[in-house]
Amino acid sequence: MSGESTQPSHPAELQVTLRGGCHCKKVRFEVDTVSDLVVLDCTCSVCRMRRNTHFVVNSAKFRLTAGGEGDQISTYTYNTGQAKHKFCKTCGISSFYTPRSNPNDVGINVWCLDEPSEVQPPWSITKTILFDGKNWEQNIAQSGIQDMGKE
Repeated sequence: MSGESTQPSHPAELQVTLRGGCHCKKVRFEVDTVSDLVVLDCTCSVCRMRRNTHFVVNSAKFRLTAGGEGDQISTYTYNTGQAKHKFCKTCGISSFYTPRSNPNDVGINVWCLDEPSEVQPPWSITKTILFDGKNWEQNIAQSGIQDMGKE
């Protein structure tokens, strides 16, 4: 995987605006990305427990449309404190976060996007990359994650 680009880079790929949010819908967002998503399945203690299968986008492509930091969203950090896990204060769902690997980007939990059948054109997962987050320091350099969100 070393040197392999993990983000789609073909100009012919369909650019879309996807929407998503938490279970109670008090936190909602929009994200500009491609319809064919490359996602990460991280095995760190937090991601594994909350099924955080996610993709990373540049923060300029992410817009919070409902809820807000301190208003409806609380933040959880642990270990190094670099990752900022965002949670809805009402339903407890974490639909996005600031990744430790990409502190200027946003990680979007793919399971918190609106259903593909409800979006035209629909989105799909084209590739899932398993990331050994339990051994973060040993695996981050060759993972390609830090290249995600850069455009």
